[in-house]
Amino acid sequence: MLTMPSSRATGVDAARSVELGAQALAIEAKALAALEARVAGPMAEAFALAIERILACRGRVVVMGMGKSGHVGRKIAATLASTGTPAMFVHPAEASHGDLGMVTRDDVLLALSNSGEVDELAVLLPALKRLGVKLIAITGRAHSTLAQHADVVLDSSVEQEACPLNLAPTASTTAQMALGDALAVALLDARGFREDDFARSHPGGALGRKLLTHVRDVMRSGDAVPRVLAATSLVEAMREISAKGIGCTAIVDELAAGRGRPLGIFTDGDLRRLIERGGDLRTLDAGAAMHPSPRTVRADALAVEAADLMETAKITSVLVVDGEGRLVGAVTSNDLLRAKVI
Repeated sequence: MLTMPSSRATGVDAARSVELGAQALAIEAKALAALEARVAGPMAEAFALAIERILACRGRVVVMGMGKSGHVGRKIAATLASTGTPAMFVHPAEASHGDLGMVTRDDVLLALSNSGEVDELAVLLPALKRLGVKLIAITGRAHSTLAQHADVVLDSSVEQEACPLNLAPTASTTAQMALGDALAVALLDARGFREDDFARSHPGGALGRKLLTHVRDVMRSGDAVPRVLAATSLVEAMREISAKGIGCTAIVDELAAGRGRPLGIFTDGDLRRLIERGGDLRTLDAGAAMHPSPRTVRADALAVEAADLMETAKITSVLVVDGEGRLVGAVTSNDLLRAKVI
């Protein structure tokens, strides 16, 4: 049960604050429901035409808006750019003083204004028309100056703002933002935009690391990879494990780096189990103690595949091989953690 803080203690009518917050959300939800009905109904043709115009664009989507619409426009431009549609935001006021030179006839202009009468946008419309730029308007007034100049009009009107005074842009900016997201989603699907495309535009993000990082990018290679021959004494094999510090050593048919093929693997766990069975470590060689047919991963595989293999097999390291099965590296769970793959 929610306990409201005392208004005497805070100077705030907590119940009133909660009521207004819930009311604001209800108003914005209603606005979005009405917008959904328009996109699926009377605005369907205009929405589809907007998608066609943007897909046919040989340049970029130039997004403009003033005030709160400008803030929304920046977000829409960023969303479009990160989902496969080249886009940028140009401030209308700055465009009047030289930045209009950023816009070319190959671009599509996406202009946002709830009233459709913003002076900073209106003054640009004749120049944009002369340039031959296609104009898509997101506006709350279908007969505004902006709408009259637009090639495509997307109606973002709302019955009321969520502001108790019905003044501050709230529900109207939510509708603009939602329409921008709707355009971005429809466009990415039309372009066949997939996870790997998203990763390429988000290389610093978690998905980017998972889909772009390969085993070769994180593996240990050269002399850092523990390896011994099958005839090597078990004592020497344990020294190799200690020296390389990854808790195992590969048993190979040739010691030269990048030439030998793994015959087996011997791990710290194998050593513990051998001691528990009472084996004589002094008389065994690595070939007798190894676990044959070790799990391996290709160097050109995604690092996340190595992580999945370790999780499935409940191991903490895996040997890396090239296309011909030669040992070229080793990767551990700690390597993957450092690379933020897991």
